Amino acid sequence: MGGYQSFGIIIPIFLTSFHILTLVSATHPLDPLTPFELTQVQTLVKKSHKNVTFHYVGLDDPPKSEVQSCLSSQNRPNNFLNCPRRAFVIARTNSRSHEITIDLSKNSILNDKVYNGNGYPMLNNEEQTEASELPLKYPPFKASIAKRGLNISEVMCEAFTIGWYGEMNTKRVVAIMCYYIDGTVNFYMRPIDGVMATVDLDEMKIVDYRDRLIS
Repeated sequence: MGGYQSFGIIIPIFLTSFHILTLVSATHPLDPLTPFELTQVQTLVKKSHKNVTFHYVGLDDPPKSEVQSCLSSQNRPNNFLNCPRRAFVIARTNSRSHEITIDLSKNSILNDKVYNGNGYPMLNNEEQTEASELPLKYPPFKASIAKRGLNISEVMCEAFTIGWYGEMNTKRVVAIMCYYIDGTVNFYMRPIDGVMATVDLDEMKIVDYRDRLIS
């Protein structure tokens, strides 16, 4: 792997939570992972790591020769249950990114290595949601909302990546921007100007806060 790019725009990934497929079992060696296999992956990784977050889960494509051998050895059409199946996982725990390969046929982890290259994994829905809710409980932010005469119950926040400034200068943080709903269906038209929070995703806390009206 040539390295992750900015953690907001990287490898094609289906995982925000787990993407639920309609397949019950694979009917071809190159089929996407099934719901059962996704659960299998989740169980194995969580047994190996505590407080883990998933950022990519997908089929680890087997070599072409392996697929051809498997297909030619079947006695019945569309019977590929004996073909080996592996999953590739990018997960994050203890502020480190792990690249994990799982043998689904043997229900075991084949390889688990810490990724030390540039960049970070893609954001997932759970951490974005949690980070976006932090300002609503943050006293300085509440003071900013009160100063503007707004109702905090009508405030909604979202997380945005901040860009890439080099390995030594970029942490896994997001900028939180907030909007005032107040009955509108297009809250992006009502940004709360002059306010921005920065959240460290690994620590899941606000590490910087700015309000032009107060500071």
